[in-house]
Amino acid sequence: MQTSITPVYRSYLRQIRRLPHHYLRSFFRVKAHDDFRAIAKTNNDRLKRVKLKRVSQDLRKIGEALQGNKTAFASILDLAYGRRGKLKWEFMEPILSDPSSPPPEPIIPSKPKSRPPVYSREMQALLTTTFSRSTGTPLKSEHLKFPPNLPARADPSSEEARLLGPLSKRLEVNKRWRFFAKETRKILPPLEVVVKSTDGSEKAGLEDTTQAGIRNVGLQGYSVFKEIEDIVGPLESPRPITRRERRTEPNNIPTSKNASRHPSRWLRRRYQELLGRLPALIYNYDPKYPNGRGSYSVQLATSALHPDIRSGAHRRPLLDQSNLAWFQRAQALGSPRGKKT
Repeated sequence: MQTSITPVYRSYLRQIRRLPHHYLRSFFRVKAHDDFRAIAKTNNDRLKRVKLKRVSQDLRKIGEALQGNKTAFASILDLAYGRRGKLKWEFMEPILSDPSSPPPEPIIPSKPKSRPPVYSREMQALLTTTFSRSTGTPLKSEHLKFPPNLPARADPSSEEARLLGPLSKRLEVNKRWRFFAKETRKILPPLEVVVKSTDGSEKAGLEDTTQAGIRNVGLQGYSVFKEIEDIVGPLESPRPITRRERRTEPNNIPTSKNASRHPSRWLRRRYQELLGRLPALIYNYDPKYPNGRGSYSVQLATSALHPDIRSGAHRRPLLDQSNLAWFQRAQALGSPRGKKT
């Protein structure tokens, strides 16, 4: 079995070196090290074959991604950036609880384990926003207090409770936790918290979250989200100068430099799609009142590809001098195209 592991491991490392971004190479290098160490330590032959088969599937998917398969490349991006897999739940773990708030009272007084789930402020913002959910419509705020899977009998003051009797407390506990587990599985965890001050500045450093009095999430402080935005670049690149413009006004033509972004359009589009699955968790606060007195909101990067922002105003190109000249000329001529007869 040892001889069959070695060639797979070497092939895995060769494929990793071909990945287009250093974060992907670092992530899968660490993952390969952990996976093959776990295989080597497994004594059960059947279990070892299962683990090796799973690693071989990852290797095949990386190969397909390198050959231009969009689905395979999106899959390895989701794995590397915590949209699925073990890393996702490492990102989710801190926001599944709220140490700053007191624990709720048990639903069954004699059972301390019957406490209902606690929705942290970060989780409340993520659950009630479309951008941070992988499927389904966002929840309403009242659903966090009274889940929709609970019958009306769970409310002692309801008419159903007076007619049919109150709902079993044990059943209420189970339904609340089942709803909590079901909805949190749909969450796309953020990579970081962006601290937005009242003066309009946005920062995501470790010292900024400490100053604001909030906790870090995901890969806070590593600028991973900024690296993705740098790969994608701005939505609009400068328009190339026409030959007529170069001939007519050779001295007044500005020397435009191409915006910094990855040269491969195919790769930029894949990372744009990834930004549509990377919600930005924004903490809005006033520096005069720190220590966690702000509020959380969720938004997407302006360059992200997402069905809900596909036709947004920020995705339309800026008005340049050439288009402005055509617009002014159309206004001067009366532009009969817009008139109705």
